[in-house]
Amino acid sequence: MKKTILSLFVLTLAACGTTAVKSADATKLYEVLTQQTNGGASIRFFEILSEPNEIKMLQNDESLKHKISANEVQNSNFIILNMGEKATGGYAIGIETVTETDKNIVVTVKETNPKTGSMVTQSVTTPFCVVKINSKKEIIFK
Repeated sequence: MKKTILSLFVLTLAACGTTAVKSADATKLYEVLTQQTNGGASIRFFEILSEPNEIKMLQNDESLKHKISANEVQNSNFIILNMGEKATGGYAIGIETVTETDKNIVVTVKETNPKTGSMVTQSVTTPFCVVKINSKKEIIFK
């Protein structure tokens, strides 16, 4: 009986390991190039950069230029997520999920706010995130 339970436990762990590998493969659909608490725009917006001349702006940025190859400009889209100006620290913006369908890429944006009563920096922040989407399909934000 103990061997049966142990075998089932090991099989369950093996199945979980398989799921984790699939999940890791799904992240190849996108890559977060930078996610910062300062340096974004003062207003909230999401922007899709798909044309080479638009992406050139990212390549001119010191922190991003070595993260974007010429080949990726032709085969990928890039998105900029700006949370807007916040009165304190503790805010962040990023990706919750990216899902590919037959026709498009659905990006679910995750915005994090500081918990009530938490200690935060008392300075204006402008959280932003730059993401590379490894597809040229239409992007839809959720």
